[in-house]
Amino acid sequence: MTTTWWSHALFYQVYPRSFRDSDGDGVGDLDGVTTKLDYLKALGVDAIWLNPVMVSPMADNGYDVADPRDVDPLFGGIEALDRLTDAAHRLGMKVTMDLVPNHTSSQHPWFQAALAASPGSDQRERYIFRDGSGPGGIHPPNNWVSIFGGPAWTRVVEADGNPGQWYLHLFDAEQPDLNWENPEVFDDLEKTLRFWLERGIDGFRIDVAHGMAKPPGLPDMEVIRAEVLLADMDDDPRFNNEGVHEIHRRIRSVFNDYPDAVAIGEVWVYDNEQFSRYVRDDELHLGFNFRLLRAKFDAVDIRGAIENSMTAAAMADAVPTWTLANHDVDREPTRYGGGPVGQARARAMALVMLALPGAVFIYNGEELGLPNVELPDEALRDPVWERSGHTRRGRDACRVPVPWEGDTPPFGFSDNTDTWLPLPREWAELTVEKQLDDPDSTLAFYRRAIELRHSRPEFSGAVIEWLESPADGLTFRVSGGAVYALNAGARSMVLPEGWSTASCRRTPPPGWCSTSASVRVCTQTRRQSRTFSARSQRHDGAHSARAYRRGEEQTRTLATARLAQHQGRVAATAVHRTKARVDAQPGGQRAHPHDLIRGDSAGVQLLCGVRLRQETHCGQREHTTHWDADAGIPRADGNHFLIQQ
Repeated sequence: MTTTWWSHALFYQVYPRSFRDSDGDGVGDLDGVTTKLDYLKALGVDAIWLNPVMVSPMADNGYDVADPRDVDPLFGGIEALDRLTDAAHRLGMKVTMDLVPNHTSSQHPWFQAALAASPGSDQRERYIFRDGSGPGGIHPPNNWVSIFGGPAWTRVVEADGNPGQWYLHLFDAEQPDLNWENPEVFDDLEKTLRFWLERGIDGFRIDVAHGMAKPPGLPDMEVIRAEVLLADMDDDPRFNNEGVHEIHRRIRSVFNDYPDAVAIGEVWVYDNEQFSRYVRDDELHLGFNFRLLRAKFDAVDIRGAIENSMTAAAMADAVPTWTLANHDVDREPTRYGGGPVGQARARAMALVMLALPGAVFIYNGEELGLPNVELPDEALRDPVWERSGHTRRGRDACRVPVPWEGDTPPFGFSDNTDTWLPLPREWAELTVEKQLDDPDSTLAFYRRAIELRHSRPEFSGAVIEWLESPADGLTFRVSGGAVYALNAGARSMVLPEGWSTASCRRTPPPGWCSTSASVRVCTQTRRQSRTFSARSQRHDGAHSARAYRRGEEQTRTLATARLAQHQGRVAATAVHRTKARVDAQPGGQRAHPHDLIRGDSAGVQLLCGVRLRQETHCGQREHTTHWDADAGIPRADGNHFLIQQ
């Protein structure tokens, strides 16, 4: 596997209409993204993925493209994209964008020409037009249904005014499917690819990458109701047909002329062997694997998702990908149970994701811990709502704009209070402004975890090793050395023998937290042993804890804890760094660099801790540390990073 910029990158999915509005029309735009690039850089983002910004009537928020080689004025036009790309590149960030090759807008000049032409014409051959079944062609050609609900076929009125042929649209009626057996279709896509790559775009996320190719004869399907759009379709004739791989090989041949660009596919395929075919060395560079996103907060389910994702990538010697959210699924805090428990579990899963080898994708506002929003019926914009006959509310709940600052909606997202989707008042505590000032915030949590992923060599490596874990827990080691432990159960769990962690407990003054568990470190370097623990002292409105250890090599371990009280709950973040390594001598044990991140909400603990290698007993009584660090709490949804040198 060749190492490339994207093989360990952190991609940030920007949903442009919900990120930042710069012109006051209530809809986010590209200049709005540009104004927040410093924020993304500070977060640790390597590359931006832009959801569709090409010219569109916006029937499906940009996934109905009328001109693939221009930017819609709603987002600021092509000059705004140039400004964004140039600014991102100056900051060392890549810019990728959505590509929609399965279908066009019904307003695309090609489709308008097809409607004006007669059956069997060259214009109609660019799309999938068929005669209907039954007397006078009154019924659709087959029983396929739209992903958004309702039939996947719409009948047109011919030039003579009579009902005529039907055209296929796997999504909305305003998104007619292209006919990929027509060579004109790829020729036009190649023009689009080269247009943007020459303009400085660093790659594409290919929408519905398992689509495009259709099976001969268009056989009927087994109609099911998928829990997630595009899910559970390994045997679905609408998707994952053999011909799609030749399309991707031809796309890759274009990318070969731009060796630093990346092709990323949205691949809703779950069979490992079938998935691996999309990321062979002559097809996609990366393929979205959605197993981790779909896993329940259950140790067995999470482990299965990781194992299968790693296996699928390894079968093609490809880079695995990880994501927990996107613009099509419920946000994690809501998906994992809602409230404080859902929030804590979302943090735990974020650490699982960031500990794993490969490329990581986080979604618009995920780093703020935003939940789904219950929107009123009149605010819904997703075509799923209408096409399903108001039986499915669609995806708007996860697309509400990012709250930036202030105490009232729209929280700095726009100068216009009439935003395209309304922001809820309760998000006042979730703004970027508030979270930047709170060391226990989800934003602070993400920034520190991402910093660890980028800066620590222990997070390198392409292999994971599963370690022994109790029931309801899982533990794995990345080949670089980082070890991760997750407690997905309802009870405290004892760490495996030889492992320990500093724990965070309430001590005077009331409401403040300090590191109370001592860690005994023994060396024979100077024939002495030292015990150190963090001691709290007030400093600039916070507590600092420092612990020093000096050996013959003048090794120093500095631990700095920022502790604060937020809404009556205890918050703590500690950063531990080591400047040099002291090898433990016979008769001693070695402490390894560690990071502590703890959130305390409704009895739910999140910890990142330290691993101690128990090389000898040192004559000291060993102590037991629970995974959640506090005995007797009602739940123990939590985690540790355990970093080993």
